[in-house]
Amino acid sequence: MSMNVNVQWDGDLSFKGSTGSGFEIMIDGEQKKGARPLEMILLGLGGCASYDVISILKKARQDVVDCVAQIEAERADTVPSVFTKIHVKFVVSGRNLKENHVKRAVQLSAEEYCSASLMLEKGGVEISHSFEIIEVE
Repeated sequence: MSMNVNVQWDGDLSFKGSTGSGFEIMIDGEQKKGARPLEMILLGLGGCASYDVISILKKARQDVVDCVAQIEAERADTVPSVFTKIHVKFVVSGRNLKENHVKRAVQLSAEEYCSASLMLEKGGVEISHSFEIIEVE
């Protein structure tokens, strides 16, 4: 499977990203017009992992109403300022969610399914995960 994107300079340190699937997003090193490039990597990680967690919970017939991936990252102090540690906390809201299902969904995403997470770990980034369940009526 192949993917393609284009990144076009938009003046200053801003760029317009276009995806092969037809979407555009602004990328900006100065945060005047869009997300920073490394924030985009964290967003990709969060989107990839969240997709997995929701898919797994839905297959387990869990009544999920919301899922937020809160991601914090640390970077090296020297150039290149690569990520050294990333923590992903899932806040999953729903009705009668079973803790073992949520735990398993997070674990499967981290260890088997999330390509972004697995790729970053192979690059030497220490990634940890946690979750919180919020019961809703």
